[in-house]
Amino acid sequence: MFDIHARLQQLLQNRGWTAYRLALNCGLSHATIANIYKRNTVPSVATLEAICRGFGITLSQFFAEGEMVELTSELDEVFTCWADLTPRQKSASLEMMKSMHEEK
Repeated sequence: MFDIHARLQQLLQNRGWTAYRLALNCGLSHATIANIYKRNTVPSVATLEAICRGFGITLSQFFAEGEMVELTSELDEVFTCWADLTPRQKSASLEMMKSMHEEK
């Protein structure tokens, strides 16, 4: 079973953040974040979404096992543009990115 509290701790430690800093970043009260730990409760989906926004990650990334890539504003723009492409445009874009990656 996925341990939400352990994942929150891991994300806080990776960034060197306190629960207070997380609360500021996600727009939640410090009491809300503290209660997740004190009462050993699972946050609501809305609260978890706010927490993820504060960390700059998606819910999928929060629950992902393994290496995580942060969703920066630049990557978010790429994904938004990608979603609007036709299958042919996606294929061409992917080929272009692969060729640029090989040139490194």
